[in-house]
Amino acid sequence: MSDIPPLFTPFTVRGTTFPNRITLAPMCQYQADDGHPNDWHIAHHGRYATSGIGCAIVEATGISAEGRISPGCTGIYSDSHVEAWKPITALYRKQGIPIFMQINHAGPKASTMRPWDGGGPLDPASDEKPWQTVAPSAIPARDGWHTPRALEMSEMAGIAEDFAQAAKQALAAGFDGVQIHGAHGYLLHSFMSPWSNRRDDAYGGPAENRMRLPVEVARAVRAAVPDDVPVMYRASCVDGEGGGLTLEDTVALAKELKTAGIDLFDASGGGIPAGMRLAQMKTGPGFQVPYAERVKTETGLPTMAVGMITEPELANSIIAEGKADMVAMARQMLREPAWPYRAAQELGHPNPPSILPKLYAFYLRIAA
Repeated sequence: MSDIPPLFTPFTVRGTTFPNRITLAPMCQYQADDGHPNDWHIAHHGRYATSGIGCAIVEATGISAEGRISPGCTGIYSDSHVEAWKPITALYRKQGIPIFMQINHAGPKASTMRPWDGGGPLDPASDEKPWQTVAPSAIPARDGWHTPRALEMSEMAGIAEDFAQAAKQALAAGFDGVQIHGAHGYLLHSFMSPWSNRRDDAYGGPAENRMRLPVEVARAVRAAVPDDVPVMYRASCVDGEGGGLTLEDTVALAKELKTAGIDLFDASGGGIPAGMRLAQMKTGPGFQVPYAERVKTETGLPTMAVGMITEPELANSIIAEGKADMVAMARQMLREPAWPYRAAQELGHPNPPSILPKLYAFYLRIAA
């Protein structure tokens, strides 16, 4: 084991062992049919089920029809969705790769067009009709967007229950666990951020109130799944300039999430306020790694680092130096689905083909 690069060492969370530390980050495809994944999704994930990754997390999947980002987003709120996801989870399970579903409520950023159609709010005159969005406060996610309805206190328990039911449905579809989406301006992040949360009740104001719904959701999901099933949480650790959410707030949230039973904290960023996009925060490779490192150091909670991690040496050093326990990639995996194999070669893995399915490994050894 000492000859294996740290990036390729296994990691165990509850009853799940990841064969290595490389994670396919969630990537919205906007190709679903009424929330159902289809042949596009099977083809997309087929590239990665045989790539040598250690974990896959599928795209932000709505816990309700209204919780989807766009009409093209996947869902997990009916039995037919469960059946539609099963061929995809089977792809990964047959290769021994744990697969997680990112469960999400898009909140004020729901009811939007697909990115290549402009990404703005749905037009009432279009074929795909907009729906009423909800948020902690009646504040548009961006200038000129639809105004969401502020949730009533009586509705909070229902939101938590929808997340819990989605987690149960995900397991029924064959997923090994779930990741709660608390980042990028969607509902749970919008409660955490003082920019979007202007409430003056038990769910607004100081950080301990703003984190109340995210923690209640975490507790509900943890209670809904068996003890050996891992539950992850993805957070925007900071809003960016003008947003108001600080890393100190996030560390406090992570401590509460750990107590609530969250097993791994995925440290992302951005999404709030209006006009502040994650792309504007990208200062260089691994720009969000310090978020993961600080949460891990101050809470003891295992973390996942994400954000412009494109080269094997950087990914390996993050693990080797204890800054995070997993690394996640999206665009780099789109560019290079065979990235794990290249990483194994460049990092001096004693047997790079061994990270791949047996068939691929056999022929690559012959070629060598």
